[in-house]
Amino acid sequence: MSLEKALDFYQSIITAEIRPMGSLKEAEAVKVVENSFRNVNIAFVNELARSFARLGIDVVNVIDGAATKPFAFMPHYPGCGVGGHCIPVDPYYLIDYAKKKNGFSHCFLALACKTNEDMPEYTAELVEKGLKAREREIKGTKVSVLGLAYKAGIGDCRESPSFEIIKALKNKGAQVVAYDPYVPEKSDVSKLEDALEGSEAVVIATNHALFGGIRAYEFVNHGVKVVVDGRNCLDKTEMKSAGLYYAGIGR
Repeated sequence: MSLEKALDFYQSIITAEIRPMGSLKEAEAVKVVENSFRNVNIAFVNELARSFARLGIDVVNVIDGAATKPFAFMPHYPGCGVGGHCIPVDPYYLIDYAKKKNGFSHCFLALACKTNEDMPEYTAELVEKGLKAREREIKGTKVSVLGLAYKAGIGDCRESPSFEIIKALKNKGAQVVAYDPYVPEKSDVSKLEDALEGSEAVVIATNHALFGGIRAYEFVNHGVKVVVDGRNCLDKTEMKSAGLYYAGIGR
């Protein structure tokens, strides 16, 4: 009876297909599987990004090329980490539940989670590498992290990888300044210009439109030497042409 009432309600407000499941467990599993699917595919492209960066291959171009296949391939893109209360969390529900209920180990899924969780540290390593290429040491250097929310256009910081990036940079001795216009209460400064001024390195951790619109000359004018584009949202050619050390995730 409750299932029929739920179907009637949703059919009255949406036109998409509504699929009744066989049990509450199945219904819960749908969400867990969908988010775990994305976690696994993001982990795959994150691993490709780290590999292709050493091979001099732009992984974003490769993904876009593979996406021209009319079937089977579904593009996912690499980044400095996954956030939110779904993709980085739901896989662990499945991992823990399966282990406790029937002793099953989701080894593949656990490895995907670990791969994604390693990306903030990898991002900090890119900053350190870039500074060394410009004959600078990361210790004592001002590094700006732009973005604290876990995705663009919102102020939600749940499970945001930005905080792990900040932690990794501080562990390397960097003087970190964080800025997010959507999260003023957790920002160290109130304006983008204040975050950039005096920073020798910048990390784009959230692809807010404000950050994606920063031009190369703006970085240069503020004394920035290294740009680590954790969301691959900047024009790589423009950044390099301006003399900046540019590193995307797999670019």
